[in-house]
Amino acid sequence: MPTPSRDRRPQILHTALDLFSSAGYHNTSMNDIAEALSITKPVVYQYFDSKRALYLELLRFVGDDLVTTVTNAVAGSDNPHTQTEQGMISYFTWVAENKQAFALLYESSARVDAEFTDIVSEFEDAAARAIAPFIHADISAEDQVTFAIGLVGMAETVSRQVLRHGRDFDPVALGRAVAALAWGGLRLIGQPNAH
Repeated sequence: MPTPSRDRRPQILHTALDLFSSAGYHNTSMNDIAEALSITKPVVYQYFDSKRALYLELLRFVGDDLVTTVTNAVAGSDNPHTQTEQGMISYFTWVAENKQAFALLYESSARVDAEFTDIVSEFEDAAARAIAPFIHADISAEDQVTFAIGLVGMAETVSRQVLRHGRDFDPVALGRAVAALAWGGLRLIGQPNAH
């Protein structure tokens, strides 16, 4: 296979994100992606063996970006309350700035194909494992991951709701509000007689 003269991979991924998130996986062809970039389909195939391979890489790329963003925000503090707030704010800020990417993960055909669903589940698990160590409570590591999955699920569900209804939202205000809700429970985990 000839080596491309310049790396078009990021450009292809960006264009594929636009097309997959607006038209869906099944309604987007490699030819559509090539046409949108004013290149030939064989050029797209130099980078990706198939539409499926392109979509899978895009899911991984988007999921990794979100996990990295939230993990970096949480790691910026050693105060559990601040970590919870910064994690939620960074999550909702990412969603606000990457609505198409979020739709690709949670609102598109990622939920209709078993392999795509597995990729999204892997991302959710990775996100939970990344933030679990920041849950400071007298509980097992396994329970830390379980509660971290709850935090990821809370942020995901709230994001899906506001986007599905086309609501404008301030990611900082929403992040603080959801963090306050989460912190109300997190601070009691592992405490004796927490009622």
